[in-house]
Amino acid sequence: MAQQKTKEPRSCGFLIVKGNPIESFLLMKHADRWDLPKGHVDPGETDLQCALRELDEETGIQGEDIGIDPDFSFESRYIVSSKRYGGGKGSIEKSLRIFLGILIRDVQLKPTEHLGFEWFPWEPTHRIQERAIDPLLAYLEEFLNSRAG
Repeated sequence: MAQQKTKEPRSCGFLIVKGNPIESFLLMKHADRWDLPKGHVDPGETDLQCALRELDEETGIQGEDIGIDPDFSFESRYIVSSKRYGGGKGSIEKSLRIFLGILIRDVQLKPTEHLGFEWFPWEPTHRIQERAIDPLLAYLEEFLNSRAG
């Protein structure tokens, strides 16, 4: 019997920032790390629909609470255990897409899947999480500098 191919996992989410210019950005607290509001794409869902759904589910921030920068999109790929995604032993590549959302009105955050949250001050160069957060923030800094220059 042929082994079923495991579908590549894909997650999408938002980097939410406050201020123009940026003053702070939102991260969610897990037991062992800081992360973004993000999650897996459901069947039939676009990347942006997934990111907006996860943002609302995990923080209470809704689409009308943010401005979405149409020119910003951060893509990342990394290796995870395939067991979590219905595969056997071994690993599989996972993809992640992050959109940029600018908070346009104050929202009472309601974390549902995390221990809490924090608004981190925008102070490049950040050292928060080497694998996912730091490259994203460095990419955003380059993106902002390219617009300013």
